[in-house]
Amino acid sequence: MNIGDADSPTSLFDSYEQDFQILIQGIKAKLDGEGLSAHGGVRLAEQHKSSLRKVELELDEADDVLSQLQLTLQSIPKSLRSPYVSRLNASKAELTKSKNRSRELHAAVSRTQLLGGPKFGASSDDPYGERSERQRLLAGTETLSDGNRRLLDSQRIALETEEQGADTLRALRQQREQIENSRNTLNSADTSIDRASGTLKKMIRQMYRQRVVLSIITFVLIAVVIFILWFKLVRRR
Repeated sequence: MNIGDADSPTSLFDSYEQDFQILIQGIKAKLDGEGLSAHGGVRLAEQHKSSLRKVELELDEADDVLSQLQLTLQSIPKSLRSPYVSRLNASKAELTKSKNRSRELHAAVSRTQLLGGPKFGASSDDPYGERSERQRLLAGTETLSDGNRRLLDSQRIALETEEQGADTLRALRQQREQIENSRNTLNSADTSIDRASGTLKKMIRQMYRQRVVLSIITFVLIAVVIFILWFKLVRRR
């Protein structure tokens, strides 16, 4: 393998490392430019957020380049790999340091937005700045108190909702009992109707039998009367 070849793993490693250094230097410049001022103030939070978003994108890009360095390192012969491993570890350390610095600035921006930090260039012994800080603390305390009041209101509403839910469950339970009682009553009524229907059927069958018996008796009586009349007429002759 020709080490000086532009397509060799070592040349690719050098190229990726150069790209990484360009990215990391730009990231460091942005992070140092968005840090704390000499008077202890913090620049405008919105400018911080915009710059830090750009830094996050560049950190992701640097992370991708670092991944390419790791992949390229696997293609370098083991006999030549040792110095490249050291260079890769140094690059990792630089990236980790920049990520930590970015997280610190994110936290500073969050604190600034929460407390409404002093404007850029304000002196720490400025009485107006101290008064403004006290006002911001009072405002923060009032905001916390308002949040507590809202939390208590939410708890009260939750308790009222729970009580209403319990009342609704009790009402539903009573309605269920009433429905079950009505169903039992209907079942009893159905049983009574079935019994009454059976009784009526028996009475109807008995009535039909009585009619048949009466019909037979009537027929027999008529036959007897006819026989008697015929017998008398025959004897007269």
